[in-house]
Amino acid sequence: MTGVRDSRTLTTAVVVVIASAVLGGLFGGRVLAGQDAASLPYESFTKALAEIESNYVGEVDSETLVYRAIGGMLQTLDPHSSFMDPRSYAQLRERQEGRYYGLGISINVFDGNITVMNLFEGSPAYRAGLRRGDVIARIEGVDAPGTSDEAVKQLRGPKGSTVGISIRRRGYDALIDLEVERDEITIQTVQGAFMLDESVGYVRLRDFSETSSSELRSALGRLDDLGMEQLLLDLRDNPGGPLDQAIRVSNEFLPKGDLIVYTRGRVQNSDQDYHGRDDGDHMDVPLVVLVNRNSASASEIVSGAVQDHDRGLVVGETTFGKALVQSVYQVSQGAGLALTTARYYTPSGRLIQRPWDEVFDEYLTYSLRDQEPAEHAISDRRFTDGGREVFGGGGVEPDHFIAGPIEGFDPGSFGRLLAARQEFATFAERFSAEGDTRIQGRSEGRIRVSRGFEINDALMVEFRDQLESRGMTIDDEGFLADEMFIRAMMHYEIDLALFSVEEARRNLTLIDPQAQFAVTLFDEAERLLNVSRGAAAAAAQ
Repeated sequence: MTGVRDSRTLTTAVVVVIASAVLGGLFGGRVLAGQDAASLPYESFTKALAEIESNYVGEVDSETLVYRAIGGMLQTLDPHSSFMDPRSYAQLRERQEGRYYGLGISINVFDGNITVMNLFEGSPAYRAGLRRGDVIARIEGVDAPGTSDEAVKQLRGPKGSTVGISIRRRGYDALIDLEVERDEITIQTVQGAFMLDESVGYVRLRDFSETSSSELRSALGRLDDLGMEQLLLDLRDNPGGPLDQAIRVSNEFLPKGDLIVYTRGRVQNSDQDYHGRDDGDHMDVPLVVLVNRNSASASEIVSGAVQDHDRGLVVGETTFGKALVQSVYQVSQGAGLALTTARYYTPSGRLIQRPWDEVFDEYLTYSLRDQEPAEHAISDRRFTDGGREVFGGGGVEPDHFIAGPIEGFDPGSFGRLLAARQEFATFAERFSAEGDTRIQGRSEGRIRVSRGFEINDALMVEFRDQLESRGMTIDDEGFLADEMFIRAMMHYEIDLALFSVEEARRNLTLIDPQAQFAVTLFDEAERLLNVSRGAAAAAAQ
């Protein structure tokens, strides 16, 4: 979660400060004036840098040395303070703002090729017919560069300009030439909003950006028109984002005046209490919030506030446990610094930050370990408005625990290996949609499917053939034990590749064990809502 608080407004979630003076000695090669004790570390650093520049046996890049030195310095503080080179800082700002100009794809180097990893629905690339797994072989008639950074520079550009690309696609004999017009790309953080049945609405909030609260309100408004009476809010795998958006999203479900979160720190204005500014439009809808081990920061603020006020049930796994607030500063030459300046606490007074070791290894590998319902330390105990016990010290613990680290499923080691190797996404590359004529060309052997297709036994055989062709030894016992997960992921990746994020999410949610369990809990969520109303009425007297 990023942000610096201001007592007058919630909109200053990220403050950009030109603070090159802080690092002036690093970039100018001079120490701060004066010979007091505070200046000695700067002098040592600049002298060491000067000696390296003058005498090291090989060529050195001073900027790289300084960047890595700053990064090493921050790593002695906590796991979330970090230094960002200009590219990383620009990417952070794009994510926070939720927009940029380009084609609407994410790419990476895979097997030496610039490969399309994801597309934003409705983007220029999506409309032109690009798909996940396509290899961008040429850009403007020249072989694509060997790094994703260079490829991004060539693919992005002013709105309305065009870029010619040639793609290589599995099943096609020749390169496919496309001319794609660049446009403003809006990074949607609501990735799925639909009705699960006649009364239960579902919204997946996959990230937080400066547009998240407005996206959520629009999504909920559409579901209201469809008759929504209960809501399943999915915050799984949501890594967080700006503080003000966490507050606004929480306020959608809470009344005016309810404490949502408070922060405490050393810098000016870091001690702040944030309350609901208005009555939320959906504060009377029975609510279940889905979380998992990768739900962090801003998503933990929302789930913590919902839980502490008995506003809804939290279901899934214990969240990541990040309660440190980073303020983001632009320091010099487009680089940025994310510095922890405060801790946040849930309304009941919980600090849900997980402890870390000195090298952060155990902390950073938290999501890779199996989870069990937590055992509590009495000193961490707090109470909700209605008197329920809740605990701090290590994430937001769900009211109902059910493991599900991968899209709501808890597969065995074989299924996890398939997911880690991207076998499901690779399998989806061999399909094309019935009636899709956006790209012409030979596609012998490709399987055409329509919406509503099923993963039948023939497709399972093809999937096994793929695994063997890619040199994988099949664990028959593990394959059988994880068959439900395997079928679900095959269907999900094909839906994602051919149809839409929302369709893929809808079909998956219908069989997702965590989501299906959560749907059974709305009677309890409604009883809890009545408790919350009673506590509020008693407090008002």
